[in-house]
Amino acid sequence: MNNWDDIRYFLAVTRSGSVSGAAKVLGVNHSTVTRRIQSFEEKHGVMLFNRQRDGYEMTDAAFTILEQAQQIEEQTQQISRTLYGRDSRLEGPISLTMTHDLFEYCLAQDLQEFQEEYPAIQLNLTVNPGLRNLASREADLAIRLTQAPPEYLVGHKVAGLQHGIYTSRNWAADEPVPVVQWSSEDQLPEWAQEHVPGAFTAMRVDTLSSMYAAVKAGFGVARMHCYMPDGIEGDEVMKLPVSLPRSDWSVWVLSHTDLRKTRRVQRCREFLLQKLKLKQGLFEGELSG
Repeated sequence: MNNWDDIRYFLAVTRSGSVSGAAKVLGVNHSTVTRRIQSFEEKHGVMLFNRQRDGYEMTDAAFTILEQAQQIEEQTQQISRTLYGRDSRLEGPISLTMTHDLFEYCLAQDLQEFQEEYPAIQLNLTVNPGLRNLASREADLAIRLTQAPPEYLVGHKVAGLQHGIYTSRNWAADEPVPVVQWSSEDQLPEWAQEHVPGAFTAMRVDTLSSMYAAVKAGFGVARMHCYMPDGIEGDEVMKLPVSLPRSDWSVWVLSHTDLRKTRRVQRCREFLLQKLKLKQGLFEGELSG
């Protein structure tokens, strides 16, 4: 009978394509992954990977068991979620995931309040811009800005999102106008072409907090979600009198459907929904000056 850990290590290597990538995902060192894969191969007398200079390449034998390994993974995760979903204790760990700016500028104080109210619940936070895999319990609760969450998640839409064009309070409205934009944007964004005469790219960033800091420092103008600049005390950054359409993205609190009755997850979800609802006007740009 195969050990589940053998399957887990096998899948990690197939997905990452390397031992180092699998080690990072699994939270172990490089040698542990190498040893487990070698042991798995020796146990069955078959090579699962060809060792290449640039990574591990799956053999035909690996491809023949891949689908079965994925099914075993899903069944194991289902067992874990089912048992966890019946946990009625208001104690133990909860894994949360959200972006850095949502935590730091919107929810840090609220979560400290939750911890004071429920000291036996341990909050484990992962600050990550992507949607962590809630099916495999990489996180129990996620707060995400998204258009529509996956169907296997229980989703509660908290608020819509509004954008604004912001600049430093000391900025002089002369042409040409420098623009701070996302690193994923190869060209000048449409909003800049439409609303900012003489616009040119001054800086590219990959986080909202970096964008805010760049605007505050005077690098140029930027289109940002209203909740961050409007929620920060001080008048260093101001919103320009430009009307932008409402975003089709929203703020969601998400969890896996199997965890909807886990008492501590349920209580934390209700708490987050309550706190975020109080900030609805902030997310929807109603507090913009």
